[in-house]
Amino acid sequence: MTLRNRIIRSAAFENMAYGNKPSKDLMDYHVAVARGGVGMTTLAYASVNRSGLSFDGQLWMREEIVPALREITDAVHAQGAKASIQLGHCGNMTHRSTCGCMPVGASGGFNLYSPTFARALREDEIDALVDNFGNAVCLARRAGFDCVEIHAGHGYLISQFLSPYTNHRHDRFGGSLENRMRLMRMVIQRVMKEAGDDMGVLVKMNMHDGFRRGMQRAECLEVARELERLGVHAIVLSAGFVSKAPMEVMRGAMPIRTLAHYMDMKKFWWLKAMVRLFGHVIIPTVPYKDAYFLEDALEFRKGLSLPLVYVGGMVSRESIEKVLGCGFAAVQMARALVRDTDFVNKLKSGEVERSECRHSNYCIGRMYTLEMKCNRCAGELPPALRREIDKAEERWSH
Repeated sequence: MTLRNRIIRSAAFENMAYGNKPSKDLMDYHVAVARGGVGMTTLAYASVNRSGLSFDGQLWMREEIVPALREITDAVHAQGAKASIQLGHCGNMTHRSTCGCMPVGASGGFNLYSPTFARALREDEIDALVDNFGNAVCLARRAGFDCVEIHAGHGYLISQFLSPYTNHRHDRFGGSLENRMRLMRMVIQRVMKEAGDDMGVLVKMNMHDGFRRGMQRAECLEVARELERLGVHAIVLSAGFVSKAPMEVMRGAMPIRTLAHYMDMKKFWWLKAMVRLFGHVIIPTVPYKDAYFLEDALEFRKGLSLPLVYVGGMVSRESIEKVLGCGFAAVQMARALVRDTDFVNKLKSGEVERSECRHSNYCIGRMYTLEMKCNRCAGELPPALRREIDKAEERWSH
């Protein structure tokens, strides 16, 4: 697969798949990003089955949505870009009302961030899950995608099996790192088989979980070496754990007022109150800087031979060129393309050297309830939200 350049729109959740199927909003956004100059755009966080759904606005891979997905890929291709889709399963990061069953994970327990109780997947269910991943790849091919990205990071299901923080199993899927990698290995072997020789396969994984009891760099490098051995075409290097260290992924501060403002008061009135009172404690700030994962990513570049894709803090020509000059095959970005879908073309023409994104993370606070959108495109906002945004932009834009 040949891209026209080395800029990829990363699989940042759009929350535009209303009713778990493609929408005009989802199509218009990705077509706009393709028109704006990226080499490839990635539809985010498509679940391989219903139990893996976190949100009502998340894609659920099934036969009935293939024609609508094909419309999106055809339109993206018409703009000269390639199309990828991220496939995954949320594990315990959901509710019965969304996924239609008691949430499942590597192990049972209570997930504060959902919040919900979850049970451990049985071994026979794991075999079925592997089939779901394989089927999702087949559906993606029929829908015209050039590439799939398997989500094995950020504390979702595959990551929950990999991390000792969430994997307390005593069977062949728990204990040693070799055992904790077993689900990932089964999934990737099936994905590679179904992808054949005409689809690209990327895997997003953690370089560290972002907290003491999670996976650290040494174990994560072993995971990356296993992925290389399994023949994946590239690895997307990220970090963080949604249920424990969410801002390690995105950096900066979670806009707590924004997050609480958009939450569904009828369903989660008590959670909304908790977020307002204790949000900054539950979701601690992690300082933002451009190319914030580069130091970790360079250690992986030294230890691996396969192509690596860098993601994290790509908002300027200077940082993009620095990362590409360090031997990475491509870079992924999202927030700069939420702020301006034409950002890549503007970089190419010399119109801009840096994104106008100022890292308030309004788009992130909003996306858990509504479609992802930059605060500059969201219309008139309540004064309290505008103050929060302005304060964050002043802090992190420096």
